[in-house]
Amino acid sequence: MAIDLGTTDPFVDRHVGPSPPEIRAMLDTLGVTSLEQLIERTVPAGIRHRGNLDLPDAMSEPALLARLRALEATNQRYRSFIGMGYHSTNTPRAIERAILENPNWYTQYTPYQPEISQGRLEALLNFQTMVIDLTGMEIANASLLDESTAAAEAMMMFFRLTPRKDKTAFFVAETCHPQTIAVVQARAHPIGIRIVIGDHATFTFTDDIFGALVQYPCTDGAVLDYTAFCRRAHAVLARVAMAADLLSLAVLEAPAAFGADAVVGTTQRFGLPLGNGGPHAGYFATRSRFRRQVPGRIIGVAVDQDGMPALRMALQMREQHIKRARATSNICTAQVLPAILASAYAVYHGPEGLRRIAERVHGLARVLAAGLERLGYRLRHDAFFDTLTVDDAARAVRTAAERARINLRYTGPHVGIALDEATSEAELDQLLAVFAEGEALTFCARDMALGLEPGYAGPLRRSTPFLQHPVFNRCHSETQLMRYMHRLASRDLSLTTSMIPLGSCTMKLNAAVQLTPLAWAGFSDVHPYAPLNQATGYRQIFDDLKTWLAAITGFDAVSLQPNAGASGEYAGLCAIRAYHHSRGEIWRDVCLVPDSAHGTNPASAVMAGMRVIVIRTDAQGNVDPDHLRSEAKMHADRLAAIMLTYPSTFGVFEEGITEVCEVVHRYGGQVYLDGANMNAQVGLCRPGDYGADVCHLNLHKTFAIPHGGGGPGMGPICVRAHLAPFLPGHPLETDANAVGPVSAAPCGSALILLISWAYIALLGPQGLRRASQVAILNANYVAKRLEGYLPVLYRGRDGFVAHEFILDLRAFRQSPGIQEVDVAKRLMDYGFHAPTMSWPVVGTIMVEPTESESKEELDRFCAALIAIRQEIQDIEDGEADPRMNVLKQAPHTARLVLDQDYNLPYPRLKAAFPADWCYRHKFWPAVRRLNDAYGDRKLVCSCPPLDSY
Repeated sequence: MAIDLGTTDPFVDRHVGPSPPEIRAMLDTLGVTSLEQLIERTVPAGIRHRGNLDLPDAMSEPALLARLRALEATNQRYRSFIGMGYHSTNTPRAIERAILENPNWYTQYTPYQPEISQGRLEALLNFQTMVIDLTGMEIANASLLDESTAAAEAMMMFFRLTPRKDKTAFFVAETCHPQTIAVVQARAHPIGIRIVIGDHATFTFTDDIFGALVQYPCTDGAVLDYTAFCRRAHAVLARVAMAADLLSLAVLEAPAAFGADAVVGTTQRFGLPLGNGGPHAGYFATRSRFRRQVPGRIIGVAVDQDGMPALRMALQMREQHIKRARATSNICTAQVLPAILASAYAVYHGPEGLRRIAERVHGLARVLAAGLERLGYRLRHDAFFDTLTVDDAARAVRTAAERARINLRYTGPHVGIALDEATSEAELDQLLAVFAEGEALTFCARDMALGLEPGYAGPLRRSTPFLQHPVFNRCHSETQLMRYMHRLASRDLSLTTSMIPLGSCTMKLNAAVQLTPLAWAGFSDVHPYAPLNQATGYRQIFDDLKTWLAAITGFDAVSLQPNAGASGEYAGLCAIRAYHHSRGEIWRDVCLVPDSAHGTNPASAVMAGMRVIVIRTDAQGNVDPDHLRSEAKMHADRLAAIMLTYPSTFGVFEEGITEVCEVVHRYGGQVYLDGANMNAQVGLCRPGDYGADVCHLNLHKTFAIPHGGGGPGMGPICVRAHLAPFLPGHPLETDANAVGPVSAAPCGSALILLISWAYIALLGPQGLRRASQVAILNANYVAKRLEGYLPVLYRGRDGFVAHEFILDLRAFRQSPGIQEVDVAKRLMDYGFHAPTMSWPVVGTIMVEPTESESKEELDRFCAALIAIRQEIQDIEDGEADPRMNVLKQAPHTARLVLDQDYNLPYPRLKAAFPADWCYRHKFWPAVRRLNDAYGDRKLVCSCPPLDSY
């Protein structure tokens, strides 16, 4: 015997919801003796991983924070004036605490159920209104991943809108940010778009140009008038996208005034820390006539069944999953939480506050410009907003800047300086001292400011108002903002209310300790293009995470760059495409996609230049082996890949997975594995062992990054050694590879990689395995509890499911006329978010409890569904009206049940308090069921008049 010197509070016990007695009781219900026996009967023997993963032992929470502090200390705290779309900013502490650190906001799911998502929908509508007002465009979406990918989406939209097939060239101004040029080039190549880079002022539009991209202000700081350029483009029926700095638009003319057809950019400057590249919310605005082609999601103003104003995601977001290979985009994850933070920043500061910030930043640049000219330097441009380019100065100042711990941008002999909201007077003096080349300064920044008129002093001064809606003009005190943010949060159901049992979405615990380091300046205030030796702590975290993810998946190499799951899909398919091309097999372009696949899979394949062939699934939900062999053989000469989800989208571990991989390899294809269901595999089986060649991982699912209402996410890809040379590179890193970048920053949204690093470090190999085991246990327990009430559509060989399962509600459609949407809305009255609805099988719901939910919560959810089944029975038995019943009229709002004219044929208490726990804590849906037809007919995507609420 010996005294245990380890921790008394292992993190695994905090993360895994069921206690040991609860686990024992659930195992008894399932008729198995242990978690090990459950896994033996669930996961096929031929693919099970034997032994522990090659990972470090689990750390305690104090040890983890100490380790992260040590890594943070190795990041060098240089002050970055690099710019290129990334700037230091001041995040108001009121916003940071009320939203970023508030689980009511960061544990929300994508607002597919609008009745319980009205708070975040309003915040996103504010975001769209902010973007529309500042850009002068007519519609905007509710965020994209970053500026560079938003520019690529604009190019893709213009390409789709072009009727002539011979117009295949796209012009990009050489004054765009280099990372944007690289991302656009990479996105264009697979689909045959030719990129032309040049000087926008002298460029002659030819008849084959379908679109163009310019930067405003330019990457070197110049403020240019693009009116003539847009006119020349339109003369040959080409369209123009402008990548615009959103803060500058508080003082500069709106891009719409020049004739732009789309405006893209980032909202990073609106209170979002640098974070070594993200997460930040990209924006996309365009003309209303292009609304059906806009990528991502648009929040629209609609009404509920009582005619009351209500918000929802507009039609085209849902169409992406319906159109599949014909989708306008593969985007699924947006950047919702960063978009909400940016919109709150605009609400807090209002139009006058944003104008003051923009004018101050511009004023700082004018003061610095005056000082530099006094020192004898020549500035490239007279007209600028916040960025100066100093000609022929790099040799003179670089050493001094590094000595002063200042990062500047060096392009050959020239030096770029981008000032920002966080710039101080002392920093201006420090910059002037750097450029003085060691000579004593005879003046200071304050001297240079004397005699300079305040306000914007350059050309193209903004002449139109913005942010006139009352929401941007009434919350300028912290008290008002706090109450507004709290009111919005109270209209949303999150994990703080109840479990969110969404199949394929893995809404698990986002532990507070994992989120803690995000606010530490040593991580949050690092510029993505700072020299690599200044980010040693980040590099160690990246290296660790790559090594750990490779060990977990069984692959050889990892890229952390894709900043969403769909981006990972695209990057993985591009790696496969480049591999085939490197072997001279450029004709391999067929991608096999099972009909049960995620809607993003076929869309990603098309974006990667592949042709989609759909593979049927059999009655058990498995890939139909005969159809697979037939199609693989038929397309053997052109077979590039197959896209699989494992466990299958139907919630089972398919026994024939290795055979599927063997068939595809036999005919020269590669196996792409969608990692959305990795939460059932960690520590139990590894995709690299059973035949996959590439796999993306949704870190916002399996590895605990919060969903944040629909983002941020990360989608790293893991590959076998033969695909490693084709991982995405980056123009600003020295190790650029054969495939171009898929995001603006080298490691995507690097800041939130800390969360997944901490998740793995805290659980260790045994904890990760236990999490997967309990995820499978919880799903099987709920499925067993519901036996006799609602049938489970698919099961594995021994009658068990994986970490999720499908409940079949189709029998209720004819009699008594109840659909899955009715069950989804009624669950809101019980205080639950609905499971995934009508996918992958119409008429069903897909349930995933995750490992974080306790037996008590699982039992409560089961009780709600069992009670709903009885409510369906009441209709079948004629005890409830077929139309005016609790399911068809759900959800029930407080306004409805308290109305003195309440006239529904069942008691108010039955409507709103169907279970005893509702008396202890009642979550009220904010609106009644949405009128989708009304919203589809009338797309309104900016804030309506206040009196309409």
